[in-house]
Amino acid sequence: MTRAVVFAYHNVGVRCLKALLAQGIDVALVVTHEDNPNETIWFDSVARTAAEYDIPVITPEEANTPELLARLEAIRPDFLFSFYYRQMLKPVLLATATRGAYNMHGSLLPKYRGRVPINWAVLHGETETGATLHQMVEKPDAGEIVAQQAVPILPDDTAREVFDKVVLAAEMCLLGVLPRLTLGTAPHTPMDLKQGSYFGGRNAEDGRIDWTQSAQAIHNLVRAVAPPYPGAFCDTSAGPLRLLRTIRANNAPDSNGLFAMGDSIFVRCGDGKCLCVLDAELNGRPLMASELEKQTISLG
Repeated sequence: MTRAVVFAYHNVGVRCLKALLAQGIDVALVVTHEDNPNETIWFDSVARTAAEYDIPVITPEEANTPELLARLEAIRPDFLFSFYYRQMLKPVLLATATRGAYNMHGSLLPKYRGRVPINWAVLHGETETGATLHQMVEKPDAGEIVAQQAVPILPDDTAREVFDKVVLAAEMCLLGVLPRLTLGTAPHTPMDLKQGSYFGGRNAEDGRIDWTQSAQAIHNLVRAVAPPYPGAFCDTSAGPLRLLRTIRANNAPDSNGLFAMGDSIFVRCGDGKCLCVLDAELNGRPLMASELEKQTISLG
């Protein structure tokens, strides 16, 4: 029986772990993370899933330790898999897998190597992304590509909606290639890093809105950081504003700033075009169109 050790977290980790088990892979150990109490946990638990299948689980603060290396050497896994695990695994750990170590990445590599690839893809207005299974090497997201599965990004999709698609793409990608991977016949295509770029992590401050930008750019920002992410925000004369959901407005009234027409809220952007605001918060409370009839709000 093929034996694997799985490093995993998040929904991709849950679904890919289940895909391995469905294909009869003996998962000898799952390495995952303790949930951060300061983080909004909107995703499924790898630790709970592993426990349901009676798989040993550990949650070390640091993966690259002599203790974990010794444990992997004792297990002697055929494969090591990383499914949205948040730490880079050093070559000495990767080498414990006698038949290779593989990572599932949430983009169509080599595009969007690095952190939070789905959010970056939405922010840049991409029309598709996907999941890539690739061999792990010392350099991040640089090993040979084994399989990919693309999914569309619709014009108003939020990052969460795209993430849900990528979860399914990752499951399909893994299930499709796993029989050939275990037989040793899976394709391994070198990655041309010149065809993509590396992106770093993002923080809440990256969601600050620059109103000199175009309506399309601001719309992309809103959907890239929409809940469960922190949201797009700015300061206004009436307090902090968070835009949570927008669509492009083709026939908006001829007004400036943040304004209402009937029950609809609009905002004019740097290129003169408007967005229709479907969901927003002002001072931490839902913003209603009726409030804009009673006050003038300037955007900062």
